[in-house]
Amino acid sequence: MNQDFSLEERIISVLKSISDPEISVDIYELGLIYDVQVVGKDKVKIVMTLTTPNCPVAESLPLEVKEKVKSIQGIKKVDVVLTFDPPWSREFMSEEARLELGLL
Repeated sequence: MNQDFSLEERIISVLKSISDPEISVDIYELGLIYDVQVVGKDKVKIVMTLTTPNCPVAESLPLEVKEKVKSIQGIKKVDVVLTFDPPWSREFMSEEARLELGLL
C-alpha cells in the first residue's frame, strides 16, 4: 500500500475490507468500529462492537479484525476491545451504509 497514507488511514482501509457476514456492508461503514488508536509506531488499539451481543460472528469477527490489522506492515501489536457500551444502533451507520441498505 502507498506509504503516503497515514497508519490510521491504512488501518481504516483494512477495516473497510471486512464485511459483516449478515449485512453486506463493511464493519467500518456499519459503525461497528468505535475507536482506532495508534500507540507509538507499532501498536494499535481498536474498540469495536457487534450488531447484537449474540451475533453469530462474536468469536470470529474480532479475531479477523486483529489478524487483518496486524498484517499491515510495521504493526507489531493489535488489541481489539469488544464493547456493548453503548449498544450498536442504526444511527452509528454511515450515510453510505444506510443508502446501500435502503434505509435513507
